[in-house]
Amino acid sequence: MRHHHLTIDLPSFRSLVTGGGRHLLESTLVPAGLFYLLLTLVSFDSGVIAALSWAAAVIGTRLLRRKPIPAVLLLTTGLLVARTVLGLATGSAFLYFLQPTLQNFVVAVLFLASAPFNKPLLARLAGDFCAFPESLSAHPGMRRFFQRVSVLWALVFAVNGTVTLLMLATATVGNFLMVSTAGSYTVIGLAIAGSLWWFRRSLRSAGITLRMGHRPAALAA
Repeated sequence: MRHHHLTIDLPSFRSLVTGGGRHLLESTLVPAGLFYLLLTLVSFDSGVIAALSWAAAVIGTRLLRRKPIPAVLLLTTGLLVARTVLGLATGSAFLYFLQPTLQNFVVAVLFLASAPFNKPLLARLAGDFCAFPESLSAHPGMRRFFQRVSVLWALVFAVNGTVTLLMLATATVGNFLMVSTAGSYTVIGLAIAGSLWWFRRSLRSAGITLRMGHRPAALAA
């Protein structure tokens, strides 16, 4: 069987990191920081409202500027709304953080359940950080990669949820936020590094050359 060689052009690594970092700040780090700041200086309710207000402001700004809203931002904001309602109704920091902790297990199940499909959930979310051309997304080798790496990320979220749940049961709110955030992003960072290595290896195996920082170019078949 004849194998076709593809050359795919993607944005520079720096622009990918910048874009991914911006999504991370908007959807996770800034709301968590605002919550802890207002919790410390004012009250629990103020922290809860500040975190949700930030997410609403980000989405509202994107709508006014007619910019696309990342699926990650929509997902985290939807979950934040549910957390806010629960937190304000009960006044319990434990329940406020219990919901996102349990959501780790929900995400793990979704990743695992979507793995057999041609475009797993992980592939759709990855599109928020890097818009893969259709020639790459539709390639059988890349489909197999996202199906397999979905299992890895299901395991990552299951482990993360288990460790975070143990921390929530034993630590103060301040310690929980610092340790769980640092620990979670360390695990996620290692998983990202491993996924990128796996991604490059899958590209080579599929006969795909990846060029970073080039303008969108034609495919070489």
